[in-house]
Amino acid sequence: MLSQPKRRPIAIGLAIASTVLPLSGLHKFYLGQPIWGIVYLLLSWTPIPKIASLMEAVWYFLQTATEFHSRFNALELSAPLTSVSSANAVQAIADALRQLESLRQEGLISEYEFEQKRRQLLKSTP
Repeated sequence: MLSQPKRRPIAIGLAIASTVLPLSGLHKFYLGQPIWGIVYLLLSWTPIPKIASLMEAVWYFLQTATEFHSRFNALELSAPLTSVSSANAVQAIADALRQLESLRQEGLISEYEFEQKRRQLLKSTP
């Protein structure tokens, strides 16, 4: 599930389910944010994660498909590296790493998420 693109309707459904189920944060695990998922689970005895999950469901709903894709699937390469020449593959990975670094510097992803995606990109080098 980690390598498949994340889908907005599933994220919305899991966020809504997190508001009624005893276990909160299901959508965070689905979206590849396990630390936030654990925080939601630890706080599941309070109303805080349920309110946050509901707000996030609305937020996901209000995003366009393109916005959702760029936020949660931004670093997936559109073509497998085997079908691209080696120079183009290296350039694509370098561009993705630059984009990843800018997301980290802007505070849009955590250091942990940055490191996970960076390792994933470097594993895919030709």
